[in-house]
Amino acid sequence: MKKENLKDQYRINERIREKEVRVVGENVTQGVYPIAEALRMAHGQDLDLIEISPNAVPPVCRIADYQKFLYQQKKRQKEQKAKSVKIVIKEIRFGPQTDDHDYNFKLKHAKSFLEEGAKVKAYVFFKGRSILFKEQGEVLLLRFANDLEDYAKVEQLPLLEGKKMIIMLAPKKAANKKSE
Repeated sequence: MKKENLKDQYRINERIREKEVRVVGENVTQGVYPIAEALRMAHGQDLDLIEISPNAVPPVCRIADYQKFLYQQKKRQKEQKAKSVKIVIKEIRFGPQTDDHDYNFKLKHAKSFLEEGAKVKAYVFFKGRSILFKEQGEVLLLRFANDLEDYAKVEQLPLLEGKKMIIMLAPKKAANKKSE
């Protein structure tokens, strides 16, 4: 399906419906040519005329082998995708009256998530009437952020959204370099 989209993205040869086009490519005198002349130049080299910038005035076309051009585009997209940073968000859930052992266990997990470079979304979930303990939940999240200040910076302070009070923590850059 993606292969089809890439093919449909570019008009080639006789599908180009403009009167004049700007021609670029290797072994070509660059300039603005009537479409018939540009097609003749492309066919003379056993190559295709590929419209690469349809919105330009006049549209820009490249003389190249279409299959090779598609391959290079696909390769370029793959490289860009590999370079893009994937942000992982790990969630840690607390109750409003989480005891110390559970708290320390979750704190240890949060540290390991942050050291891996993942963001941590910690939240207190209020069930039923436990919403009365909003302040207790906020204190718990602030304590959590304070205990992780060597590993993370607070991206979003505790915020009540429905039955959840959420805090977002992002890893500090220095935390990744501590392993030296």
